[in-house]
Amino acid sequence: RRERMPELPGTAYFTLAPDWVCEVLSKSTEEVDRQEKMPIYAAQGVKHVWLVDPGEKTLEAYALGPKRRFGSPSIHQGDARVRVEPFEAIELELSALWAPVRPSK
Repeated sequence: RRERMPELPGTAYFTLAPDWVCEVLSKSTEEVDRQEKMPIYAAQGVKHVWLVDPGEKTLEAYALGPKRRFGSPSIHQGDARVRVEPFEAIELELSALWAPVRPSK
């Protein structure tokens, strides 16, 4: 958000943690995303984390709570239209996230 970073630094990297992170889950990375990355995001003060699972067609939205821990997620699924922090100003059509499944031959 601009309140936290009103202008880009003149370096090739940021030292400020992002306000929002979105991880797209896969069977090969889900455990790492949940067990290893989530605690790091919390410790660094990332305020919102989304875990998107295209296979299950779910969006799990986590918000950082007291003591830098994520609370229970709000879970959205299927073709729902949702408003989710930190982008609650816009309506997100979840069906736009799911690639069509090609029928097997």
